[in-house]
Amino acid sequence: MASAPENEAFTPEDIFILSGQSNMSGRGGVDKHNHWDGIVPPECCSDPAKIFRLSAHLNWEMACEPLHRDIDTKKTCGIGPGMSFANAIKDKIGAIGLVPCAVGGTALKEWGKGTHLYENMINRARAAMHQGGKIKALLWYQGESDTLYKHRVETYKANMEKLIHNVRADLYMPFLPIIQVAIASGEGKYTEKIRQAQKRIDLPNVVCIDAMGLQLKEDNLHLTSEAQVKLGQMFADAYLTHFAATKHSSVHSSVKRSFFCCCLN
Repeated sequence: MASAPENEAFTPEDIFILSGQSNMSGRGGVDKHNHWDGIVPPECCSDPAKIFRLSAHLNWEMACEPLHRDIDTKKTCGIGPGMSFANAIKDKIGAIGLVPCAVGGTALKEWGKGTHLYENMINRARAAMHQGGKIKALLWYQGESDTLYKHRVETYKANMEKLIHNVRADLYMPFLPIIQVAIASGEGKYTEKIRQAQKRIDLPNVVCIDAMGLQLKEDNLHLTSEAQVKLGQMFADAYLTHFAATKHSSVHSSVKRSFFCCCLN
């Protein structure tokens, strides 16, 4: 079992898990030479009083970009959706704890129960709750790697629903809110098939937001910094619309699965 966070000074009440692959960990501002330009949009700025992150060593610390710098370590991380999400909701719900767990290039099967990625996510979530905070939602953006093979498409919906069941069971939160992204790009030719599978997931307290139409970098795979800011705000809109009213009570089964689309201006 994971040990408790070492820094007892920070005790964020509302905790959000950020998981999936590279568009969650963030490649905004990273060029083709894997160098991050260091530019932080104002919507992604730090707030030392309200936004914290759980480091790889399970310490609560002030959150700053790149959020996944010590988690997704095999590639260069840049701007993701986490900080713009947190900044968009902080004044409405209070101190926020972000738990980065995403790793680029990972297929859904690599997140199955018992795998390193899955167990690390669960252990980090448990460690984040050690001081009394509550997990309010899992933000999930994954699927680009699964567009490569037809058999992955055919099993994606069932495997994603199984992942949701497993996470909820292992965290003893049967109605944990899940906000997932319908992907905007893919590594293979089955992008639209994966998108369809993501939109068909039909479980209580599961909301899907659509990244299609957000600007992609030159690689036609990863979101730009500007697009990541918009995605974070879409996550925030979905959370505030569907789940924020339950801040002081447990989310219950009457909140049905829905598809949430945010206008892209």
